[in-house]
Amino acid sequence: MLHTVNKSSFERNSLQSCVNTIDDSSVILLIEDGVISCTNNANLPMIASLAAEGRVYALQGDVDARGVSSKVADNIKLVDYAGFVDLVVEHGATVSWV
Repeated sequence: MLHTVNKSSFERNSLQSCVNTIDDSSVILLIEDGVISCTNNANLPMIASLAAEGRVYALQGDVDARGVSSKVADNIKLVDYAGFVDLVVEHGATVSWV
């Protein structure tokens, strides 16, 4: 399953709720303000192990729009809009965390 998170972990607890409920076959895609959580900040430990497993993605356009390209943590995979579509197709079902 694909889980999208569009809120910063500084604003809401959506990312933490997502991490607490996903299964081993799920991946997370950070979009909109959610991409703030893929930077090297204090909230990164909550997704670090998932990122190390290659299960955390961030939308490149949103990363660029927020000026955090140089701060993206290791192991976070950046995808463009075509990559977003590929993730949706690959995982079949999507859950949006708002």
